Amino acid sequence: MAIDVTIKIGGEAGQGIQTVGQLLALTCQQAGLYVMGINDFESRIRGGHNFFKIRISDKLVCAPHHRVNLLVAMDRNTLQLHRDQVLPEGLIITNDEQTGRSGSTLFMPIFELAKKAGSLITANTVAAGSTLALLGAPFELFEEVLNKQFKGKSNKITEQNIAAANLGYEAVSEVDFSYSFDWAAADKKGMLIEGSQALALGALAGDCRFASFYPMSPATSIMLHLVSWQDRFPLVVEQAEDEIAAVNMIIGASFAGVRSITATSGGGFCLMTEGLGLAGITETPIVIINAQRPGPATGLATRTAQGDLQFVIRAAQDDSPRFVFAPGSPEEAFETTARALSLAEKYQCPAIILVDQFFNDSLYIIKDRFSAPKSIERSIADDSSIKEDEEYRRYAFTESGISPMALPCRGRAIVMSSGNEHSEDGHLSESTDDRNNMVDKRARKQAGMLSEMRAPKAYHHEADTLLAGWGSTSGIIQEAVDLLRADGVDAGCVHFCDLWPFPSKTAHQMLSKAVNLFVVEQNSTGQFAQLLRQETGLTSSGKILKYDGRPFYPSEVFSRAKNLLE
Repeated sequence: MAIDVTIKIGGEAGQGIQTVGQLLALTCQQAGLYVMGINDFESRIRGGHNFFKIRISDKLVCAPHHRVNLLVAMDRNTLQLHRDQVLPEGLIITNDEQTGRSGSTLFMPIFELAKKAGSLITANTVAAGSTLALLGAPFELFEEVLNKQFKGKSNKITEQNIAAANLGYEAVSEVDFSYSFDWAAADKKGMLIEGSQALALGALAGDCRFASFYPMSPATSIMLHLVSWQDRFPLVVEQAEDEIAAVNMIIGASFAGVRSITATSGGGFCLMTEGLGLAGITETPIVIINAQRPGPATGLATRTAQGDLQFVIRAAQDDSPRFVFAPGSPEEAFETTARALSLAEKYQCPAIILVDQFFNDSLYIIKDRFSAPKSIERSIADDSSIKEDEEYRRYAFTESGISPMALPCRGRAIVMSSGNEHSEDGHLSESTDDRNNMVDKRARKQAGMLSEMRAPKAYHHEADTLLAGWGSTSGIIQEAVDLLRADGVDAGCVHFCDLWPFPSKTAHQMLSKAVNLFVVEQNSTGQFAQLLRQETGLTSSGKILKYDGRPFYPSEVFSRAKNLLE
């Protein structure tokens, strides 16, 4: 029988909810299972309500499930908020001084058992142990994971956690759980990874040598991964005083020939727009990751959204070329980040990567390990043949719009640059000829940039009903298509990662034959639907929108598509 079980662990910030999810995911991975986990937390260091939801399957899963088989409530609030999501034959574990079972609720003194193990802080390990025991996982497997997880810590910490796991197992040893399954020995599956980690690894693979940032959820984790690796790679990571400084630092580093990146969220990106314009007019390659969250202003600081698409395409005054990407999986995020660094340098322009809280903070198992490029092709001009300083023109008019980019103080070329409009050699100019020529020169890059844009990913794209989406909703939409097809609907989907310059011709070819075209996105106005109409003339038959700060579930997309069809 197929395995597809969802566990939700909820409690207050500070109770180690994410640790429970991490331990469950590691154990499942070790057993050859697949997982997909989502983090949901309030913008508080202590208190509030947090939960981690993990879906366990014997097949690759890329989306969360809306119903819960097992709820672990570390506090009363979790019980009240989520008990209605538990399936009829499901089970609820709740922390209580009494023990025993009442219907579907199992009372267990989680924190008292942690004290018995030697430390109150091991309550999350007690909860993980009980969960795995109910699922049928052998204790030895969990013990192996704990030994690896606490390797390098003191023996006391490891022993306390193993004792806590044992007590968790013992507490439910007599309980039957309808959704337990056989944990047959299987090879360990792929790699367990967060979305933010895939982005950081992609930066390294793209030869990023400098990163600067100002902390802002949900982008901070990307930079923290880079910080943790900078001692092992030729990489410098700097925390700036604000986002303005962060973007200007990567502009300076890139001007000196160093591939550079920053990460922020929508509010921080607002502050970076002047720097984005500076990179545009000076034709300096930079990469900015915008991890979207609901706005405007502070909005919902730890929730998810897709509301910045139109903003980043037009950010900074007047026109200047830029790339915009929105990866939909860890594999795509890794490849896209490395690619963005190369393309930004090749076309001497900014590249923006749109992700969101859902993607950054979710946990995935990917089948294949990432593979970095074997070599890095640089787009730096060789100025060794220059005989006179005046021969080098940083902004020389070319057919492609791309001028030779030499590095300051690295050769004979004198490199001049200005945030004002300028002549070919970089000197400030208000000549109408220079102005027109420079605008046209920068615009000529668009043709080459468009040729770099990859086609969207298609799944049953010849179907009568197509769902179109972008970014992190990829796995969710594809599973919704499976639900629709199982229900007799001729459905498929087309999912975009490369968004600007928009691949209009390809998009029109793939979408124009659909009888019904539904656009799925997490904003209130259908920003991608607007872009699609603007660039292709295609109008969606309907929009499936969500903007409450929580991710879509496949079942939501399925039911709303059915309603639109009816």
